[in-house]
Amino acid sequence: MPQPFEYQITEHIATISETGGGYTVELNRVAYRDYPPKLDLRKWWNGKPLKGITLTEEEARNLYKALAGALPEEGR
Repeated sequence: MPQPFEYQITEHIATISETGGGYTVELNRVAYRDYPPKLDLRKWWNGKPLKGITLTEEEARNLYKALAGALPEEGR
């Protein structure tokens, strides 16, 4: 039998967007089981996690650099 999905939000960093019906997109620092916390960008519905991505600090830095180069100057 699969083990339950265990996580703990250790830091809420930002709410990226909110839509009707209780949906939000949030950036949090999340610890999964016994692993150190990672950055987690995920859609939530009424406090329940939905699809998203989890990044290490190095992956987040690389994504930041890629986004800075991809966005027009006024988008920064």
